[in-house]
Amino acid sequence: MDTVFSQYAWLVPVFPLAAFLILTAFGRGMRQSGPVIAVLGSFAALVLSALILIEHLGGADEYNDGFEWINIGGYTLAAGFDVTNLTALMMVVVSLVAFLVNVYSIGYMKDDERITVFFGYVALFTFSMLGLVLADNLLTLYIFWELVGVCSFLLIGFWYQKPEAKAAAKKAFIVTRVGDVGLLIALLLLFWYMPEHDLSFSAIENVFGQTGLITEGITTLIAILIFVGAVGKSGQFPLHVWLPDAMEGPTPISALIHAATMVAAGVFLVARTFPIFEASQAALDTVAWVGAFTAIFAASIAIAQDDIKRILAYSTVSQLGYMMMAIGLGSVTAGMFHLFTHAFFKALLFLGAGSVIHAVHTQNIHEMGGLGKKMKTTAWTFAVGALALAGIPPLSGFWSKDAILAEALHGNPVLFVIGIAAAFLTALYMSRLFFLVFAGKPNAAHAAHESPAVMTAPLIVLAALAVGAGFVEMPFEGTGWFGEWLTGHAAEHEGTALVMLVSTAVGLLGIYIGWLIYVKGAIPRDVVTSRAPWLTRLLERKYYIDEIYHAVFAVSLRAIGRALDAFDRHVVGGAVRLAGGTAVWTGRVATRMQSGQLQSYGLYVVIGLVILVAAIAGRRFW
Repeated sequence: MDTVFSQYAWLVPVFPLAAFLILTAFGRGMRQSGPVIAVLGSFAALVLSALILIEHLGGADEYNDGFEWINIGGYTLAAGFDVTNLTALMMVVVSLVAFLVNVYSIGYMKDDERITVFFGYVALFTFSMLGLVLADNLLTLYIFWELVGVCSFLLIGFWYQKPEAKAAAKKAFIVTRVGDVGLLIALLLLFWYMPEHDLSFSAIENVFGQTGLITEGITTLIAILIFVGAVGKSGQFPLHVWLPDAMEGPTPISALIHAATMVAAGVFLVARTFPIFEASQAALDTVAWVGAFTAIFAASIAIAQDDIKRILAYSTVSQLGYMMMAIGLGSVTAGMFHLFTHAFFKALLFLGAGSVIHAVHTQNIHEMGGLGKKMKTTAWTFAVGALALAGIPPLSGFWSKDAILAEALHGNPVLFVIGIAAAFLTALYMSRLFFLVFAGKPNAAHAAHESPAVMTAPLIVLAALAVGAGFVEMPFEGTGWFGEWLTGHAAEHEGTALVMLVSTAVGLLGIYIGWLIYVKGAIPRDVVTSRAPWLTRLLERKYYIDEIYHAVFAVSLRAIGRALDAFDRHVVGGAVRLAGGTAVWTGRVATRMQSGQLQSYGLYVVIGLVILVAAIAGRRFW
């Protein structure tokens, strides 16, 4: 099939870039029109992305185009864009979520003095993410990868007047840089070992698809280093600590970062470079086990949090763990399928949380209650997102999560058990969140009301997608076309009936227990706190990971910094001051010697002659 629209794919990131440039140049006088320009930029990107996706759904071939970027000593580095089925899907997901976030932000940010700056940052972020998706080689991807990190710093710290926002922005920037160092080293190793130093994804697939060209040890090292970069961006243990703190940014940014853009970049990177991982079983095992541990680890923390956005943030970390586990088990289809569905229901949940915060002006779920009666649209759409996240059929999260669990059941039963346990905790903490916020008696302290249509309309669209997105890949004969279209290999659906039964049972059990505790009151809310207060404190303090990092890294690095500062001031600075003082003193002495009196000059000559004679005479006795 002809690639009519794919050849214009480079325009997809250009549209939000143009919006950013316009808002940057004329933003101060565009409080009314600025948001419209941002919305139009993201909408244009969405339309062209949708046309490209439709083209590839119809069987269009991959399309690649570029230009000569660097030519040094016979080495040529090209930069261009690559449109595959995977990139076509990601473009739609990113541009759709960005468009809905822009529309939602018109209502959410309308009273902010820096509204045009906000939309400019969002446009730049969207451009960066789309450029990352379209990159046809690792170097170009790395450039956009770093630009995404810079944009996240600007967006998380948008309300820089708040000390918490500034600290969160710095934390996100520093922690993700740790992962980026790993990716940079992997890029350098690939440059060294790849034939003709070719960093294009097509060349990587060809080289690592053949045995013997690059040793297994080097392959494993490169794969692990790439994964380190993905761990930083996707908030996997142990570099997950920045992601919950990123909640200090505006809620639409939380939705943008957590749904389909920045955090998804790590999963996309592993999927994009999967031929490298496929060539190393050790690397695949590492990805799978880190993902599984992150899934259960983050889910256990979420169950003890009281901030509505932090609960959703830890749920994001957990779900990204599921995606990594799937890819580690060798199933790019299952991982990307869950990324696809997660983008919609997680964006829905964050925007729904923003609607709640906009109405009650608090993020503490214990200060809410009964909002379902006053905010009906927000309540039912949030319920759809919560059920999708909990994996309740027939919502989208059920199909994608079960695809991962089915892979785990066949690949590693231990990982399957961990995945099931994480699914139970997910249903439990989401039921806790929903019942405390929307059920019960309304809190008299909050005169809550439904958000305006510009905020609820994106919720309805995302709710519809959270319901229907999962039907692209179902474990029934003739319904699993998504995997074959995405990777060229049809997914196997052996034993999925057992997986569906077990996952549905644990999901409903989690919701039922949540109902018994937070609605019925049959189980005391402090049942754990009263019997195991240490466990509650452990989960509330997030296993003291931040405190450990502070003690191990922050304190030690601060001490090293103080020592280096003292060395600089006293040793280096002291030497400079000594040299300068000596020169000044010598100058002053020399100045005083220039008295203009002949008898003084004669005395100096005599003293000099005496010293000279003494020196000559002394040499006879040495």
